[in-house]
Amino acid sequence: MRIITITLNPAFDVHCTAKGLTLYHENFVKTGSVDAGGKGINLSRALLANKILNEAVVVLGKENAAPFQAALEADGLQILPILTQGRIRENITIHEESLPETRISFDGFSCSPELLQKVCARIGAVDENTFIAFTGSAPSGMDADSILAFLKTFQDWGAKIIIDSRTIPFSKLVAFRPWLIKPNQDEAALVSGHSIDSLEDAVATARALHRAGVTNVLLTLGGDGAVLACREGVFHAKVPAVEVKSTIGAGDSTIAGFLDGTRNRLAIREVLKKAVAYGTAACMQEGTQPPHSGDIQAIMQTVTISSLSESMQ
Repeated sequence: MRIITITLNPAFDVHCTAKGLTLYHENFVKTGSVDAGGKGINLSRALLANKILNEAVVVLGKENAAPFQAALEADGLQILPILTQGRIRENITIHEESLPETRISFDGFSCSPELLQKVCARIGAVDENTFIAFTGSAPSGMDADSILAFLKTFQDWGAKIIIDSRTIPFSKLVAFRPWLIKPNQDEAALVSGHSIDSLEDAVATARALHRAGVTNVLLTLGGDGAVLACREGVFHAKVPAVEVKSTIGAGDSTIAGFLDGTRNRLAIREVLKKAVAYGTAACMQEGTQPPHSGDIQAIMQTVTISSLSESMQ
């Protein structure tokens, strides 16, 4: 099984702590960490941390590519770098103990759809045992249609495509029929036309997406677990309460767990259990650090999976 992650728009993730964050005033913060990040990179790290080899395709702006690439190599990632003009952007996350996280995202480099031809050449031949994950945003200058046409090439060769990106509108995403999507509650609300306020809402939305052609719909519900609609039925995973240190990268880790379970040919209930265990364990780490295998195994012992197929009839 070959796993490839694609990060077209990476970022330096800067994590800061503040006391008494106040809008419209000067705020003093302490820098906690600076990580080379991006959703695909977070996914690759989560896989590697659990001894699952993968390849990380990363587009890098030439102006600050060197320290970014050095950080990825120091982490042991097998990266396939592609250089373009411009600068890698920064994302700043401010942690204040009495408030939710505040995130500030800067613009990065711009590139044309022609860059995808270089990405395609770098990946090379694929087959039905290849899983390609396109996650995160696209850089300016690149549109959803170009990205989907690029991914369709691999899909036509038999590769299984995973998409977790707000760059792709849901109407086009469903028509593409990827192997896996992982919307959260806010993203799923765009499909249903109303907020996802209950398990029934989540079930109905996941069911609609699956029936429209998406092979696996994994709708994450934060502390309320996740709903999976797939060929085998519809399932709800309940997760234990943990001390949440950061939610950044939790969704990417959830995908990593789903791939881990699939790679080991587990029954679908166990695949779901592993997916939510990865995501929950990721929340226990600072910043974008990947989940620890020990935490994953401990959480798996307390995750419960229930079938909701009957409620879907």
